[in-house]
Amino acid sequence: MIDLTSLAAIAAAFFVVTASPGPANLGCASVAMARGRSAGLRFGLGLALGLALWGVLAATGMGAVLQASERALIVLKLVGAAYLFWLAFNTARSATRPGPISATDAGQGRWFMRGLILNLSNPKAVFAWMAALAVGLDPSDGIAAVTLATVICAVIGVANYLVWALVFSLGGVMGAYARMRRGIDGVVAALFGIAGFGLIRSALSR
Repeated sequence: MIDLTSLAAIAAAFFVVTASPGPANLGCASVAMARGRSAGLRFGLGLALGLALWGVLAATGMGAVLQASERALIVLKLVGAAYLFWLAFNTARSATRPGPISATDAGQGRWFMRGLILNLSNPKAVFAWMAALAVGLDPSDGIAAVTLATVICAVIGVANYLVWALVFSLGGVMGAYARMRRGIDGVVAALFGIAGFGLIRSALSR
């Protein structure tokens, strides 16, 4: 049975990776600032489900298979890059649009699915899971220990994205975004594009 120290090590490692700025957290913050709390929370829950699904794959050993499969990783990275470029394009188009953006633009019901797709197409998610679980688990740990560690990390993922959505949907943050929307969207679009090019370079370098 896994001990509390090992669980704490896994949780800490997963928190550091999950909470650090990246495409998922950047996207969650961007949606929350531009579209409001409801859209941000839906997007965050989609991200959390995508992250949890990668966790299930990692816990069942499929993550290791994917990590070892060069062709599968290349395809996943290219798909992820394409989605990041799509996000960059739409964010850049928003930056060129004058005037405020309505919180109802682009359909509230689609934000959950967009968050889900973003993390399902993010190959770094499976590496985060593999690294975190490797910190505190060893081959002698049973299925109960693996399941408990996976559940704890999934809860951390949900909490992380909800915090990003809640913080960046605060009135003061949204007000600052409204005043500087075009500049912020331009920077966010550039960051999405850079992340996309990074995935392509990683895929082609294998």
